[in-house]
Amino acid sequence: MDKIAILLPCYNEALDIADVVRDYRAALPEATIYVYDNNSTDGTAEVARAAGAIVRTEKMQGKGNVIRRMFREIDAQCYLMADGDGTYPAEDAPAMVSPVLAGEADMVVGDRLSSTYFTENKRAFHNFGNVLVRLSINTLFKCDVKDIMTGMRAFSYQFVKSFAVLSRGFEIETEMSIHAVDKNMSVVSLPIQYRDRQEGSVSKLNTVSDGLKVLRLIGTLFKNYRPFAFFSLVAALLLVVAAVLFVPILVTYIQSGEVPRIPTLVVLVGLSSLAALSFFAGLILDVLRQKSRQDFEMRLLAVQERFADLLTRL
Repeated sequence: MDKIAILLPCYNEALDIADVVRDYRAALPEATIYVYDNNSTDGTAEVARAAGAIVRTEKMQGKGNVIRRMFREIDAQCYLMADGDGTYPAEDAPAMVSPVLAGEADMVVGDRLSSTYFTENKRAFHNFGNVLVRLSINTLFKCDVKDIMTGMRAFSYQFVKSFAVLSRGFEIETEMSIHAVDKNMSVVSLPIQYRDRQEGSVSKLNTVSDGLKVLRLIGTLFKNYRPFAFFSLVAALLLVVAAVLFVPILVTYIQSGEVPRIPTLVVLVGLSSLAALSFFAGLILDVLRQKSRQDFEMRLLAVQERFADLLTRL
């Protein structure tokens, strides 16, 4: 079991990975550095290995798939995740891992948005997307996470071994944030420096397609993690549509005593029925979610026991 495991998922980062490995080794000499190569074609694995990192591979493409394998295979008291492109300076690493090692946090979020991100990042849509996602998550889940999509985070053993990774790609950071908030884990945000990629280094993030995936994931997780709120909202929307359809029928009935729009009446009765079904579906799913949270707490106890056992073997 490592004291600190530095996790660097990489896809075609040969230009930067050697410097990143050296910088993180200098910042945290006691850490073990893992580079997980995700089908790179530019020799990233060889460069990282030559720089002294432990190199492993993940054949399923996508950052979420890489993180899933990392979390399964590595045992550590503290995990520090960063990118292999050098955008997250290693100077912030000691401050990131300190709250986890002290038992004060389950996840430490490297907050780029409060420091240099908007001046360093030259992609305007990325800036807008980060703000939109942060606003959406904090509003829907009633939290205050400073940077939802940051790629630099530190985790406790309990977080890593209790987190079921579902995302395949860059949505993974959003999923991590929501998991921590929903499961009432301790989250600390620390401002960190951010620097844009050096010339010749290309981002793998597609603003439009990956942005849409993140927004779709937010909707899915809102439905899964807060079913009563989600289905109550659906019910309210259906009732609003039914009310709009009902008003002209009611006015006509008051004026003439007749109901001439029978098909419309049938439709609004159907919408009202769907609204009631949606409301009660949300109520039932919310009860099941509460049971799921209880089961999670029991699993977390098992993870804690295994962690204590691993510590005794050190």
